[in-house]
Parts: sequence; structure tokens; C-alpha cells
Amino acid sequence: MGQAERARPFPGGAAGGTMPRAPRREPGAGGRGEAGTSGGAAPFHPGSPAGRPGSPAGGEAGGSGRPGGATVAAGTAALRALLGARRPAGQPLKVLVVFGTRPEATKMAPVIHQLARRPAIRVQVAVTAQHRELLDQVLHLFGIEPDFDLDIMQPRQTLTDITTRALQGLEAVLRQAQPHLVLVHGDTTTTLAGALAAFYHQVAIGHVEAGLRTYDKYQPFPEEINRRLTDALCDLHFAPTPASRANLLREGIDPAGIFVTGNTAIDALLSVVSPGYRFRRDELARFPSPGRRLVLCEAHRRENWGEPLEAVARALRRLVESHPDIELVYSVHPNPVVSGTIRRHLEGVERVSLLDPPEYADWANLMARATLLLTDSGGLQEEAPALGLPVLLLRDKTERPEAVEAGTVLQVGPHEEPILRTARRLLTDPAAYRQVARARNPFGDGQAARRTVEAIEYVFGLRDRPPDPWDPGLPPAQAVRSAAPAASPPGHGLNPGDPQAAPSS
Repeated sequence: MGQAERARPFPGGAAGGTMPRAPRREPGAGGRGEAGTSGGAAPFHPGSPAGRPGSPAGGEAGGSGRPGGATVAAGTAALRALLGARRPAGQPLKVLVVFGTRPEATKMAPVIHQLARRPAIRVQVAVTAQHRELLDQVLHLFGIEPDFDLDIMQPRQTLTDITTRALQGLEAVLRQAQPHLVLVHGDTTTTLAGALAAFYHQVAIGHVEAGLRTYDKYQPFPEEINRRLTDALCDLHFAPTPASRANLLREGIDPAGIFVTGNTAIDALLSVVSPGYRFRRDELARFPSPGRRLVLCEAHRRENWGEPLEAVARALRRLVESHPDIELVYSVHPNPVVSGTIRRHLEGVERVSLLDPPEYADWANLMARATLLLTDSGGLQEEAPALGLPVLLLRDKTERPEAVEAGTVLQVGPHEEPILRTARRLLTDPAAYRQVARARNPFGDGQAARRTVEAIEYVFGLRDRPPDPWDPGLPPAQAVRSAAPAASPPGHGLNPGDPQAAPSS
């Protein structure tokens, strides 16, 4: 298959980028009486010291070289004994991965491929499909065929609808799959429902991308509370950064179960971005036009509806009109509140293209050609820095402060004048631009999925040592980047021929 159709294999992934699958089963096909049958997963009782918070916050999981290290080492040993005993001798470790949206699928795909590669692990995938079409695009891209598909999406669904349908559907899935570990990701309603369903079945739970916080329960809504509740339910926490780990420790999460892995978003990004990429949507291949710089925008968050989004749209129009050498591509969310606002301000404006949301690989490679990105997205704050692409963050609060602190993201909020002033400075001052484009990416090196799976193997007794934690202070691997437009500010982009630009094998 061509590059436009499937992602390249992840580092250490299955050949061809396609995951070996068990025969497909619908939830509930095996009946509802299997939970206590021979060979099934016994209930997980985190009642030992390893399952309780209170270990010193200064400790390191599995280490004893820092204050509290001996206590943490003892907690780690207890956790390993507890989880290792759940897998009957000679049987594979059964891991059920649960997700329901495109961002979750994108970030869990590298983990799924890593799990599928381990002979001692049997991985199954359950999707709620709370977002149907966008999810299916990513499943195809990464060669993932779900074992269980709840297909819960309905027109005009509410958060309550999603939560209750996901919980009810996952009840049957858990009874049939009988996993030793349930993995969830991030902060969606499916994330919370998956963790809660596993908790009800007393199954161990792991949270990929744990510990992100704004500490404002309505920003982002409902994601902030989804994430906090999920972390409270989980036994294993795969924190993308040291700052995320620190958040978990402050909340009393046992350090024995926290692993700093980097963010799997970077793994996924590096598997799809390449200099010779062929776009699935032909219209995207023309960007940027000769002699012009490409500015991208994706903004749709619920907390920005109304005047904040109006202000963003006004700033974008003024920016395009005052810089004849740029062209704007806006990925317009289909929600009528969002699309109505954006089209009212920007439709028909010269050098502005309003597009339906591109597929993941197309958008990632468009970012690799861009000069500037304006967004209120969480995931794009992680991905763009890996491409050396400066970001203007259209939010007043972020659960990813590492990017702001590193200087890869400039937080301007949904405010017209700060947006315009900061964008103009980056577009006209090459030194200011280079300072942002060359700032260190704090989110990962493309090895987060490997670290995550090695941590799982470690706590379940399948390997002797934990993975080395992701350290954003170490020299980062360079990301693949398409050839930057000639009109881009100096220093924008990486040399696609650099041997470090490709994912490690």
C-alpha cells in the first residue's frame, strides 16, 4: 500500500504496520457467566501497601537512590508480586485496550503494535466508537481491527448518553475478554467509562497519558474531570513528562505505579510524516503555494464557543489581510456553532481555505509544511513541537504547561490583539521565529510506546528491569519533516536526509 493509505511500522512494530489479530468477536458472544470460570482473570484487590498511596513523593519507581527510594522499592516489589500473581503460569498476559475517538486511537496505536509484538502478551482492542467516522480513518491507517466494537455513536448524543452506553457495552466485553489489565488513554468520556467498568470488575487498570492537569474542572470540559477521576481509579500511570508525574505524586498516587514514558503522540506522528508523503486529499498537495507561507488553524473547543471564537476569527482575517505572502488553511469542525462562526468571518476571504477536518496523516504532513499553527487543541501542542512548528495556543489554561515553559508554544488565549501581535512578530522577526522553532520538544522521542509496554512487562513479572524514564533534558531525536517552503523564516524545519530524522528501528 502507498504511504497515503497506511502508516509505516512503528519502531519495533509488526511488519507492514498491521497488527496480528485474534478472531473477531462481538461483545457478549460468550455469554455472561464466564467471569469466574477456570483460567479467567481473578479480581484485582489493590489492598496491599502497593495499592495504597502514601509512599514518599520524592521516590522513584523501582529506584532507591533518592529520598524515600527504599520505601518505593518495597512498594514496587509488592506491586509486582500482586500483579504477577494474577497471570497463571504458562498463560499469556491478557491486555484489553479501550478507546473511542480518533485522538485516543492515534495515540494508542503505537502501544497496540508494541503489545502485539510480545509473545507473552495477548492484546485485544475494544472500541466504543463514540466518534465513528473519524475513528475508522485511524483504525485503517494503523492497521488495527477491533475485537469488540460497541458502535455507540448516535445523533445529538450527550455526555450522559456516551457514558451510560459505553459502561453497559463494556460490561459484556469484560466478561468475555477476562483481561488481566485494561488500558485506557487520555481524557475522553470513553476513557472514564473504560476505567470505571474495569474497576467494577476489579481488573487492574493502566492510564496512558496520565497526570495532565489544569486544576480547573471546567477547562477543558469535561476532559479535566475525566482525567482526574481516571487517575484515581488506575493502578498503573504512564505519565508523559516529569511534570505529569509530579502532579500524580501531589495527589497521593503511589509512585511504585508511575512511569515517565514520553507521549505516544510523538511515536504516532513519526510513523506517518515523511518528505515524500502523498496526500489522500489531492487539494492538500498544493499547499503551500509557491512563494507563500502556510498558516494552519484548528480551533473548536467548547470553552471557546461564542465571543472567544469570534475573536479568533477576526484576528485570523486581519492577519491574512496584512500579510500578502501567507495563506491560511482552517480545519473546520462540523459542529454548527463552530462552522457557523468561522464561515461568517472567513468564507470567501482571499488566500483562506476552509476545509473539512483532514484525516490524521494528511493533517500531520500538512503541519510538516507549515510555518505557523494556531490551535486550542491539546494533542497539537504535543505534535507540532516535534516538527519544529511554532504554536500559538488559543486557550487561557493548558494541561500541557511543559510546552509553554519550553518555549515551543506561545499561550495567547482566544484574544484578538494578543493573537495578532504575536503572530505578526513570528512572521516578521526571523530571530524570534527561530527561538520558538528550535526550542526543545518536552514531549517525547518516539519511544513512549516501547517504554509503556516494558513497564507493563516489568510490573507483571515478564522482565527484570523497568524501562529508563523519558528525560526531556536529554538531547532529543530529530523528527521527520517535509521540505519547508522556501518563503519560511530561516531555520524552519529539519533536514529530511538526516539519519536521525527517521523513526528508530
